[in-house]
Amino acid sequence: MTTLVTDNCNKCRFTDCVTVCPVDCFHYDDDMLYIDPDVCIDCNACIPECPVEAIYEEDDLPEDKQEWIVINAERAGDLPVCDEKMEALPGAEQRKAELGF
Repeated sequence: MTTLVTDNCNKCRFTDCVTVCPVDCFHYDDDMLYIDPDVCIDCNACIPECPVEAIYEEDDLPEDKQEWIVINAERAGDLPVCDEKMEALPGAEQRKAELGF
């Protein structure tokens, strides 16, 4: 079991979650964050910190988001570690509103 970032993070990349993570499991690209399942310790501290509800424990992952298990595992290892809060992407607040948050 692991914790995963899903598509709600896309075009937002809020990094509130990173500030509570006790290990360096978050990675980022130009659009969003990913969690490295080999580093994540499944503490779930990040889940309530995400302002767009993009992070799930694998057991709670909605059926339509199952692909994110593989996406996180494949993408995280090839990207830089995010271990401190960064500015959200331009337009993140608008995307947040579009998502209903």
